[in-house]
Amino acid sequence: MRFTKNDIEHIAKALNATLKESGNCYRLMVENREAGRKVIVEIYPDTQIGDKQGNLILVYASNAFLQLQFCTGYVISKMLGEVTFVARHEGRISGLIVEKEAGCSLYANVDESVLSGDFTQLGPEVMLSSIALSLSEHALSEGGGKVDADALDEEGGEE
Repeated sequence: MRFTKNDIEHIAKALNATLKESGNCYRLMVENREAGRKVIVEIYPDTQIGDKQGNLILVYASNAFLQLQFCTGYVISKMLGEVTFVARHEGRISGLIVEKEAGCSLYANVDESVLSGDFTQLGPEVMLSSIALSLSEHALSEGGGKVDADALDEEGGEE
């Protein structure tokens, strides 16, 4: 997947982030002043990673540095106030979730089968990753890897 400037502008808008472009890097600053939190997201649409070219998502938080290489799709949910960046490799999914309230979560190497299974059959320690990444299944099954989760609700008739 290759991020376009339009993709990054949609992501910034969903996160209510300020956007700055610098060379091959787009920097989004997500801030929650009330909670005293700030998260910086950097998106490199095309960069050298080892001996390959690919995209790279970096998240800098006050107590964490997270990185997702070779992102294969993303899901924007304005309703939840978050963007989930996903990477799929050999039946495993990693998801990096950035919230507009300046929070972030990382679920790494999750077995793809738990995304569409019966959540009630999973242990609580596995259930959270399954629920958090369940919307990413649409991004992975779509050709472009880009999903507006709120549009899925509209198509399905849910409110």
